[in-house]
Amino acid sequence: MEPMLGDRDGFRFRGGSLALDFTATLAARKREQTREMLETPRDLARWFAAAGLAVHEVNVTEDDLAAARALREALYRLALARVGGAPLPAADRRLLNRHAALATPAPRLDAAGVHWSRAETPALLAAIARAGVELLGGPLADRVRQCSGRWCAILFVDMSRSGHRKWCSMSGCGNKAKVATFRERNRTE
Repeated sequence: MEPMLGDRDGFRFRGGSLALDFTATLAARKREQTREMLETPRDLARWFAAAGLAVHEVNVTEDDLAAARALREALYRLALARVGGAPLPAADRRLLNRHAALATPAPRLDAAGVHWSRAETPALLAAIARAGVELLGGPLADRVRQCSGRWCAILFVDMSRSGHRKWCSMSGCGNKAKVATFRERNRTE
């Protein structure tokens, strides 16, 4: 599944990976008070739709929501370990692998294009987990970065030629950083 960059239905999709985009559903991680974007089962169903995983209404239970949040946090810790060059936490790897082992939605090609089979929450979480396994264990693992924005903790895949991208979004965090640098430079002159 191709990553889609941008913001949709109130969710941020800047990671370049389904797995990293899912970690952004807990916002403001660098602030004193985080903001949970998956407060209700309906929020998770909305995220599935915004991510392009489900074109149908997904029945999400409270247990599904708890499993999704646990997967999200495991993915976040694993990605941070990759960013920092630390060993991948064993418990998080087990949780990720357990989800990734489940059946995922199947793509179907018809005259109008690709469509995904109807799937329930465990299968959709499996698709996210597999994206995480492929990213964190694959050739792009060393390209996972955390945004350098002062208050931003979004994780992303650095696909720049130089491999030195700093921000999740040039129009957001990158612009804020450049404006702050400009103001600081002018203040000291």
